[in-house]
Amino acid sequence: MYRRVAVVTDSTACLPAELADRLGVEVVQIQVRIGDHTDDESRVPVPDLVSAMRANVPVTTIPPDPGAFYWTYSDLAAQGVRSIVSIHISGRQSQTVEAARTAAEKVRIPVHVVDTHTCGMSIGYAVQAAAKVAEAGGNADRVLATAQDRFDRSTELIYVDTLEYLRRGGRIGAATALVGGVLSMKPLLTMTDGQITPLDRVMGADRALNRMLEIAIKRAGTGAVDVAVEHFDAEEKANRLLRKLRRGLPNVRQFMLTPVSSAIGAHVGPGALGITVSPV
Repeated sequence: MYRRVAVVTDSTACLPAELADRLGVEVVQIQVRIGDHTDDESRVPVPDLVSAMRANVPVTTIPPDPGAFYWTYSDLAAQGVRSIVSIHISGRQSQTVEAARTAAEKVRIPVHVVDTHTCGMSIGYAVQAAAKVAEAGGNADRVLATAQDRFDRSTELIYVDTLEYLRRGGRIGAATALVGGVLSMKPLLTMTDGQITPLDRVMGADRALNRMLEIAIKRAGTGAVDVAVEHFDAEEKANRLLRKLRRGLPNVRQFMLTPVSSAIGAHVGPGALGITVSPV
């Protein structure tokens, strides 16, 4: 079917490349700088990033240049798309959405730039839903409303081994109050109004992950939901978490296990895990 509306996102949506291709979603890459080397995050090997972080090599992330968005939007316009919905990571975590807005002003077709005030698969599931509406011929308003509904109702639960990487990157937000606590006390975090905020503190990693599991099951309730488990250099723990979620949540429409993007991993640090609960 002819697609009137195109959906664009950035790489922090954590969509597997094959899924983005299948849905016709354009993904603009955030960049990762390790020492003096900078590249699109999709081309940064995770083992190299993890090794650099553990060796205290400087690691930073860089939002896409407005030009990257401009050429993505312009190419879609040249293909006959009539409007674009561009869905992005919280503006309080990255300047990505500002780069998208700058580019949107220079394109000859309407571009609706959306700050989701969240990150990870809360964006990913919203993008998937929006892309399916676009594929079915929905107009821009319908695509926008679909995305908004999904990310507004989604929950991001985040476990980190240490808050140090968030502190280094300046993404710690209200969770700064947890810095300097007992080393065995593990923080659970969430996204609130676009910022990383504290959710709970639990003694020990295993107890913290069990607590995150309990919260996820409670927030999923009895309705239909999509659930993703995200990880950064913690695949084995992520698989265990996913198995427990499958047992505790019988009404899940879609389960997904996915690494977080390198740009997110650079801030949450090795060993980080996340659960996204996204009501359908």
